[in-house]
Order: sequence, then C-alpha cells, then structure tokens
Amino acid sequence: SSKTSHNPQNKSKISRLQSRISRLFVIFESMLTPTAHTLEKLETLLRSGGYKVRYEKGNFKTGACMLLSSKVVVVNKFSNLESKIHAIADLIRELDIDQNLLDDKQVVFLQQIKQTRLQL
Repeated sequence: SSKTSHNPQNKSKISRLQSRISRLFVIFESMLTPTAHTLEKLETLLRSGGYKVRYEKGNFKTGACMLLSSKVVVVNKFSNLESKIHAIADLIRELDIDQNLLDDKQVVFLQQIKQTRLQL
C-alpha cells in the first residue's frame, strides 16, 4: 500500500481529515474542560440517569467501563482528571440515557456530549 500513501490525492484527503479532527478536538476540549466541576457534572448526569458511579483500581484498558447488564460505571481511580472526564464522556455517548430523568440543563449537556461524536 506504499503506492496509495504517495498518491497526492490521498495526502490531500488525509490532510483535510486531520484538519477536521483538530477542529473537532478543539470544540470537544472547550466543551469539557478538565476540571473537578466538569467531572462532577458528568457524574451527576449519570446518577440522574439511574447509573451508579464507582471509582476503583483495576486493570483498565480505558479510563472507565460499564459493568455488563448493570447500570454501574466503574472509573479507574488512578487515572488523572482529564482521562476520567474523557472516559466517562465516551461511555455517556454510548449509553441510552432516559432524558425524562434529567433536568433541562442536563439534557442540553447530554446533547452537547453526544453531538461531538455526530460531527465526525
């Protein structure tokens, strides 16, 4: 596949894609600043949606996981703040949280989190 990597059209496509990803990363970063307040908002969103959030040690490949067939989110307690936020946000994107359980601000926050994935 060395032929395709030297193709000018492919280089152009890759460059445009990298540019889009960079812009989306900036959007995502500005929305989820790595602060204790952001982590608290994410935890509150999960709890309001009927999920339990636990911080534990373990052999995590990612910063958080969902226990199978339960509403328990386990976060790696040894991850740094930014990793915890990103891991929980990634999980939230995959979950089907009942928006009827959330207040208006939480619904907006949930939609913002899910929107970052849709824009890719």
